[in-house]
Amino acid sequence: MRIGVYLAHPRPGSFNHALFDAVVDELRGRGCDVVAHDLCAEGFSPVLTAVETETVEVALEAQDNQLALHRAEVATLDAMVFVHPNWWGMPPAVLTGWVQRVFVPGVAYKLGTADGEPVGLLQAGRALVLNTSDTLEDRERGEFGDPLQRIWAACVLPYTGVDDVRRVVFRTVSDSTDEQRAEWLREARKRAAALLGN
Repeated sequence: MRIGVYLAHPRPGSFNHALFDAVVDELRGRGCDVVAHDLCAEGFSPVLTAVETETVEVALEAQDNQLALHRAEVATLDAMVFVHPNWWGMPPAVLTGWVQRVFVPGVAYKLGTADGEPVGLLQAGRALVLNTSDTLEDRERGEFGDPLQRIWAACVLPYTGVDDVRRVVFRTVSDSTDEQRAEWLREARKRAAALLGN
């Protein structure tokens, strides 16, 4: 399987980086072709340009080399993994911008009907989202409605054709012990390996 793993956290040494490294290691150890991107370290620009909002033909032609690489890669993936913190109920800006610039018409979807219903173009049937949070689960669900679940499992991934969306939240990170983090890393590996099943 060819799997894309995307990290969105600016601080080297963060627990998000540890999750990313564990997932990449696990998948490569199982013989997967892993495309791994630390979006912040690579300097991926989250800014959607005016040209990129033009017609599909113009938007697909007017792109920098890094963007062209990401768009070409995402079309070849069998599964995707996203690793990021919960910041204000949203992914970090670099990942939000990545979605807006990479998951464009002609790459990730096309509008299939006059009422705007999309047809997903990605072959990746599965995605795993690994989030870190300092918000307790009861508050996240009760007070905020778990916005990251809505973003990934309702708004973004199904639009591109990814119907099997799995998500795990590791919380609360700021007061976690080394033992808890070690257990979370084992869980992340287990969830990544499960992407390979039927």
